[in-house]
Amino acid sequence: MRLLFFRHGDPDYVVDGLTDKGKIEAGLLAEQIKSFGIDEVYQSPLGRARDTASFSLKELGLPVTTFDWLMEFPALFDPNKASEETRSAYKNELKKEEGGAFEKRIVWDMMPSYYMNHPELFDRNAWRRSEVVSSSNAATVYDNVIKNFDGFLEEHGYKRDGDIYKVIESNDKTIALFCHFGITCVMLSRLWNVSPFMPLQFLAMAPTSVTEVVTEEREKGIAIFRTLRVGDITHLTIGNEAPSFSARFCERFENEEERH
Repeated sequence: MRLLFFRHGDPDYVVDGLTDKGKIEAGLLAEQIKSFGIDEVYQSPLGRARDTASFSLKELGLPVTTFDWLMEFPALFDPNKASEETRSAYKNELKKEEGGAFEKRIVWDMMPSYYMNHPELFDRNAWRRSEVVSSSNAATVYDNVIKNFDGFLEEHGYKRDGDIYKVIESNDKTIALFCHFGITCVMLSRLWNVSPFMPLQFLAMAPTSVTEVVTEEREKGIAIFRTLRVGDITHLTIGNEAPSFSARFCERFENEEERH
């Protein structure tokens, strides 16, 4: 079985849709979508993912199923529950509400000066006990996502058993999931058996890029998932369209026009 994770096009977060560039990106992906041999399509309920999928669905002529758990990984850090040292992980992002309390922040958008000094975040078990996670709903949200993801894989013939998957009924289907960077990282962390902070902090996937994962059954009845490519943007290269910068931060600190 093959899983294709498509990130949405360049986002307009204000309206939860696509920018004009994002629509161009989604159109270029749609021009190549039939080459993937897709059998089933699933999507996030968020507008930017649905809008991206709509271009490809017109070409594929396939039905689409929407899963709420495919929305962007919604875990939030609550600065009001954390120590000052832990709040420093989000020092460039913290804002206060009218009453003086801190606003909650996306849990994985933290400063390198913090996470590189807290290796527990990258331990496959210890990340759950870190103060960042303890001051958030990350573990609860993560567990809900992987429960649904494992259930989805089981419905397709692969049942989680420890760190591998038992093959109940193998298949050669190609399954497309139109979703988001963060949620894709969470699903990859489950398949790779690593802390979700590993891919969240060290990968970037450009808008409309494809990440491809396939089953590998070297032993009868046992499967693992092998990642063949991450963040591929060949369809943009073919269309002479430069990738969006979304999902990345400044390449050099002095690059003031890039996101910091």
